[in-house]
Amino acid sequence: MNSSSTHTPTAEGSGSPLDLKYFDCCRAMIDGFVARHFTWPGTLRLHGVALGWDILRAPVNVALSPILVLTRFAAYLCRLVGWRGTADRLSRRRILLRTSVARRVEGLIVTDLLDLPLDEGAAARDPSTLARAVLAAPQFREMIRTPASAAEAETLGQRIADALGEYAGARSAVSEMTTTLCILVVGALAFQALTPGMISMAPGVADAMARTNAIASFPLGQTLGGMWYGVFAAHASPWLFGATVVGLVMTGSAVAAFAGVLADPVQSRLGIHSRRLGRLLDTLEAEVLGGGDKPFVAREHVYARLLDLWDAAASAFRIFRN
Repeated sequence: MNSSSTHTPTAEGSGSPLDLKYFDCCRAMIDGFVARHFTWPGTLRLHGVALGWDILRAPVNVALSPILVLTRFAAYLCRLVGWRGTADRLSRRRILLRTSVARRVEGLIVTDLLDLPLDEGAAARDPSTLARAVLAAPQFREMIRTPASAAEAETLGQRIADALGEYAGARSAVSEMTTTLCILVVGALAFQALTPGMISMAPGVADAMARTNAIASFPLGQTLGGMWYGVFAAHASPWLFGATVVGLVMTGSAVAAFAGVLADPVQSRLGIHSRRLGRLLDTLEAEVLGGGDKPFVAREHVYARLLDLWDAAASAFRIFRN
C-alpha cells in the first residue's frame, strides 16, 4: 500500500490502542491523505469505480436519504431521554445502499490512513470483513483483550466499521448539494429563475418541451408557430410535467454519482475534508478507549435535506402563485 513507508504507527510501541500516539500519528497524516485522494487526479481515480452500478444506486439513495435523516433524528431524541440502546441501534442502521465509491473510501481510510491490512475485494463482498480486519490488525490487537467477551469485541469492531460507513456515506450528501448548486446555475442561466432542485426546474423544462412540440406541430408552419407561441404560452400537460420531474430527478441522481469530482478539490481547499476526517478519528479513538458514547454522525445529510425542503417550498410557492 502507498502509506506503508510513510506511516509511523505500528504494532510495536505506538501501535497500542491505549497509546494516544497512534491516533496522533494518524491525525498527522490527514493532510497527506486528503492531498492524495481528494484532489485531482486522485479524486478522478476514486470516482472511476462509480462507472457501473453506482449510477443506479444513486437515485435510490436520494430516495432513501429522508428516511436516513429521520432515523438519525430519532436516535438523537432517544439519546436525549436516556434510551442509549435504542439510540445505538437506530444510529447503526445502514439505510443507504453501499456504493462502490463509498467502499473504496472506507478501504482507503483503513489501509492508507489507519495503516491496517485489509483485503478490499473481500470487504466489497462482505461488509463484516471490515470490522474483523480492524480487530485482527496488530495495531488494535489489544482491543480483543479489553472487552469482557468476544461478543463485546465484535460489537466494538462493528461500531468502528459503522463510523467508517457513516463517513463514506456523507460524500453522497455532499454530491447532492453540489448537484443542487449546479442546478441553481443552470436554472438562472436558462430560465432566469431560482431553481434549488430538479422539482423546481421541472416546470420550466416541461413548458419549454411543450412549446417546442407545439411549434413543430403548428398547422401553418414553424415560423408562424414560433410567432404564435411567442405571444400565447404553451403549457405542459400534467403527464408531460410528471415525466419531466421523474426524468430530471433520475438525471440529477446519476450526475450526483460523479459530482464529487468537483466537490472534493473544493472541500480539500477549504479544509472540510481534513476537519471531517479529524472528527472521524476522534470517534474511533473514543471507541477504542471505551468512551464512545456518541457515534460519528454526518451532518451533511441534514444540510442536503434542507435544500430539498427549500426546493419543495419554492415549487409550492410557484404553484400557489400561478
